[in-house]
Amino acid sequence: MSSQISSASELGVVATVRRGLQLSPAMVEGIRVTLLLAAVATIGRVVVPVTVQQATDNGILAAGGPDVAHVVLLCLIGFAVLLVTGRVSALVNVRLYRTSEKGLAQLRVRTFRHVHDLSTLTQSTEKRGSLVSRVTSDVDTVSMFVQRGGLMLVLNAGQLMLASLAMLVYSWQLALLVWACFLPMIFLAPRAQRVVSVAYAGVRVRVGAMLSAISESVVGAETIRAFGASERTQRRIDTAVREHREAAVRAQTYVALAFSTGVVLSAVALAAVVVLGTYLGVRGDISIGALLAFLFLVQMFTGPVQNATEMLNELQNAVAGWRRVIAVLETPVDVTEPDEPVDLSRAGHRGRGGADAPTGATAADGVDAGRVVAAPSDGTHRAARVTFEGVRYAYPGGPEVLHGVDLTIEPGTQVAVVGETGSGKTTLAKLLARLMDPTGGRVLLDGVDLRDLRLRELRSRVVLVPQEGFLFDGTIGSNIAYGPTARSAEQVREAVTSLGLDGWTDTLPAGLDTPVGQRGESLSAGERQLVALARAYLADADLLILDEATSAVDPATETRINRALDRLTHGRTSVTIAHRLSTAEAADLVVVVDDGDVVETGGHHELVGSDGTYAHMYRSWVAQTR
Repeated sequence: MSSQISSASELGVVATVRRGLQLSPAMVEGIRVTLLLAAVATIGRVVVPVTVQQATDNGILAAGGPDVAHVVLLCLIGFAVLLVTGRVSALVNVRLYRTSEKGLAQLRVRTFRHVHDLSTLTQSTEKRGSLVSRVTSDVDTVSMFVQRGGLMLVLNAGQLMLASLAMLVYSWQLALLVWACFLPMIFLAPRAQRVVSVAYAGVRVRVGAMLSAISESVVGAETIRAFGASERTQRRIDTAVREHREAAVRAQTYVALAFSTGVVLSAVALAAVVVLGTYLGVRGDISIGALLAFLFLVQMFTGPVQNATEMLNELQNAVAGWRRVIAVLETPVDVTEPDEPVDLSRAGHRGRGGADAPTGATAADGVDAGRVVAAPSDGTHRAARVTFEGVRYAYPGGPEVLHGVDLTIEPGTQVAVVGETGSGKTTLAKLLARLMDPTGGRVLLDGVDLRDLRLRELRSRVVLVPQEGFLFDGTIGSNIAYGPTARSAEQVREAVTSLGLDGWTDTLPAGLDTPVGQRGESLSAGERQLVALARAYLADADLLILDEATSAVDPATETRINRALDRLTHGRTSVTIAHRLSTAEAADLVVVVDDGDVVETGGHHELVGSDGTYAHMYRSWVAQTR
């Protein structure tokens, strides 16, 4: 993702805003009407200088003496215009808030959807806290600018132009003088903008790092306490907070310097107008009313200039946030929907336990050197045929970890994948679940490349049960029912009973309504795994991918897990990443992975007698367990 971040950071301010608006088009809905209303509201601001000029020259200093009636009439007209423009300004605010919130919601949802679609490999290259900040705080900075700074930018730009035109009408000499006073700022503004832009980009990076440090410390609080690492963790958080503070102060300092420059130039311009205006008045080139009106116009002109520093602050903060959001949205999705998807059910590829498999063949029959094993099945459960054809994989920037794997698993086969840590067995499981795609070769489900299946159909037919089952804050029942299809409480109870877990849930305080806590922390690791297995059972998939997780549970829970696994995998194709060889003993097919290659396949007894890699692993394991 770093290349996308670098690319997005190179976008200029205008290009960033334009790209951001393209990503959330709802933000500019009805913008023409809003700008027209804003123009009306801005024009109304000129009513005060004009009223002052007319009341002074044609009322108070009238040739025949003060004309009070004329002054009162002008004041009433000015008051009425101000009331109308005030209502119009309020309408502009309402319209802008409504469209901006709609556009920001669109941007937030789109960003979250894209983050969710990114592969786990891509997500792992970015800190989770930083990814969360893209959807939350970075979008919030855009929100603040669009709703406040954006409105100010529109109104102040119109006010600046209108004030300039009015000043030219009253006195072109004084108008040129005002513009001359602000020439230094015009030349310095682009440079200041670049400096502030870089500073605020650093602020957004520090926000992400700070959120990441805080979120990790909250999630890992138990581990931190267990290892007595509280002080070390506190130092890390303190460092992240301090770096964010320093970056924010540095950015605000640059903005403050720009603001003070605007204030000084505004004061210089006002003083210069008073001096030159008095001189022109003495010469008779400008009336007293016109001079007073001009002074009001100078305030109208300098106000937006001074506000420009505040808008610069919000604009650069928003642009920095926008760039980070754009970087996420422009990160390509590795696992994509196929252009021409294949429907397995219509194509007749749907496997059922033993229905499409050659019957009677086993690993011991020597079919393809043990690579093809028929499924013992009664035909009551769905099963899938899995094929690896020359599958290769290399993580980005790293060496190849799988080297041309060829493997066939027949419907209903229970497979145990064994190997040393780092051998490539977990990579095989991720490719089979299509959490990422192979860099070479194909993974087939019932003869169809996984890349040709709709992701929704693939997820309904292939279920991955990770070693640490993730639970969402809620009840045990709601976590079991979690999935794309709504499940009733009765279906959840039936799944629990079918797996033989009702004896466990009946012992809980509220049964299936027992809260699991955040991330399932109210349950033990083994109990979380039981919930994950029940969830997988309810998903009713063709293929189950299991990461064994019974090594750190009590005997009673292990018994429940094993019983649930037997019922879950019966008649279905299952692939288990086995961390203990006792799992391989009960499997139909053992696949031995070593350094990215499938070096042996066959039944447990066959491999033990072959004196190969598996036999050495098994003897070592037996010796350690005695």
